[in-house]
Amino acid sequence: MLEALLVSTAVVAVGELGDKTQLLTLVLAARYGKPWPIIAGIAVATLANHAIAGWVGNWARTVVPEDVLRWLLALSFFAVAAWALKPDKLDEGATPPASRTSVFLVTTWTFFLVEIGDKTQVATVMLAAQYPSLVAVVAGTTLGMLLVNAPTAFAGKAAAERIPFRAVRIVAAVLFAGLGVWVLLAPHLER
Repeated sequence: MLEALLVSTAVVAVGELGDKTQLLTLVLAARYGKPWPIIAGIAVATLANHAIAGWVGNWARTVVPEDVLRWLLALSFFAVAAWALKPDKLDEGATPPASRTSVFLVTTWTFFLVEIGDKTQVATVMLAAQYPSLVAVVAGTTLGMLLVNAPTAFAGKAAAERIPFRAVRIVAAVLFAGLGVWVLLAPHLER
């Protein structure tokens, strides 16, 4: 369970750097200047989104044969590694409009929608298919998301200028590719 928590936290934290949801956090921080409701909205949206993704991953683990699942997981990790190398841009439609609605609600709704189909959501599905503890995976992926986005909410645009996003994308790609190799080799190493 601890391994699932730590791996999930690390995978999502590294994968989130430079991701469109981090860019969304920058936009929200610049627009509203209220980090605490932004962080609370990110936490709620991520928990809901990743709980659904984790459930899908856990379900896949029960219906897909183990050998097939291992290959699907490895291929998925390799695909996410390639995806991590592509710089994200925040879609214009994803920029939240100035609103009288609370910052928390705007953040929760927008973040939940932007996270759908994102690489960190896909990683959550894969991690939940790999590890039997759904709680540990969802807690880890949510923690990983917050480890990156909470400081971003406080630092705002100043953080974006200091983060070497290209290097971070390369590290994330190597991490995801390494996980793909590990998924393929782990059964052979246990013998």
